[in-house]
Amino acid sequence: MKVLHVIPSVAAADGGPAQAVVQMVKMLRSHGTDAQIVTTDDAGHGQRMNVEHAKVVEHSECPIYFFPRQIRFYKMSFPLGKWLTEHVRDYDVVHIHALFSFASWAAGRACRESGIPYIVRPLGLLNRYGMEQRRPWLKKLSFRFIERRLLNGASAIHYTSQQEANEAAVLQLKAPAEIIPLGIDLQPFAQLPDAGLFHARWNKTMGRRLVLFLSRIDAKKGLDVLLPAFAQVKLNQPHAMLVIAGNGDAALEATLRQQALELGIHDDVLWTGFLGGEGKFSALAAAEVFTLPSRSENFGIALLEAMAAGCACVTTPGVALAHDAAPGSLSVVPLEVSSLAHAITELLDQRDAAIRLGEAARRCVLNKFSSEAATGLLLALYAKVIQRHNLP
Repeated sequence: MKVLHVIPSVAAADGGPAQAVVQMVKMLRSHGTDAQIVTTDDAGHGQRMNVEHAKVVEHSECPIYFFPRQIRFYKMSFPLGKWLTEHVRDYDVVHIHALFSFASWAAGRACRESGIPYIVRPLGLLNRYGMEQRRPWLKKLSFRFIERRLLNGASAIHYTSQQEANEAAVLQLKAPAEIIPLGIDLQPFAQLPDAGLFHARWNKTMGRRLVLFLSRIDAKKGLDVLLPAFAQVKLNQPHAMLVIAGNGDAALEATLRQQALELGIHDDVLWTGFLGGEGKFSALAAAEVFTLPSRSENFGIALLEAMAAGCACVTTPGVALAHDAAPGSLSVVPLEVSSLAHAITELLDQRDAAIRLGEAARRCVLNKFSSEAATGLLLALYAKVIQRHNLP
């Protein structure tokens, strides 16, 4: 079986979606499937990746075809579109990740013209929050004339949670819904690095009790609620420190830093920027509490990683994983200052309860969200789509 994954970008700046595709392809290849990625060289924030174009290269341990992003709007790349038209017939099935992008539209068109079945993973962009953020009028127009046709022509729509599928149901799309959660490679979480590595890099965290937020800095992530909630946590836990590990919207970060200053917690918030590899794992090892208080997440890969690390996690109902995780493996509270502050304070106050919650979280990931389990479901979906497509 030969599978092509299409995504506008695999840059670290794009967060979980890019990370998930890379993990999918690595696991599919480990199971004998010839899986590849085609994307642009967009690196986020107006930057471009330093990669070779129009030839397969090894990147993040995956075979990837990169093409130049020519226009930032919709990450347009006409060479990518041309390549898809010429080569999509080389694959048995195409898996498209994202909507409202040139790559997704071009892949769907090429598949329909060539008679190749394709699957679309909409990345949560079909829910109300996703449709109303960032140029909602343009999204409404684009959905009417482009995305609806792309989705209705798909052999399946890949949702990563029941909540995501439920929210998209109001659109009455024709393609069958398939719910397959994301999985993660558990091996890196089996033995986390010593927490001292994090403290050695960030000296001001020495002797502090760390509350960790590790995700992109984006308006939907709820940081504007987390900061005043943490100010309340500090009233009961004077040694607590909030670690915000991630990058994103520079203007939003400046606003949030000003908010922390006005709340009087500026010296108790550490902004690390993006953390990957050992830096990320050492942060998870050092954290007593992890929080992802998002307004909307179609899955929540950052939360899943924190659970795999055995962190005591606080999240909100807007994160789809909060509904699909095993009962008792997460603290799920409304996205409001007092509720968030109370949940974090309670876990810092009751260390034994926090440890038990972290252990339950890790068991949940082992049982339900391993990359092995997710890969098996993906392979079954591909086989079903190909068989259904080939029926007379």
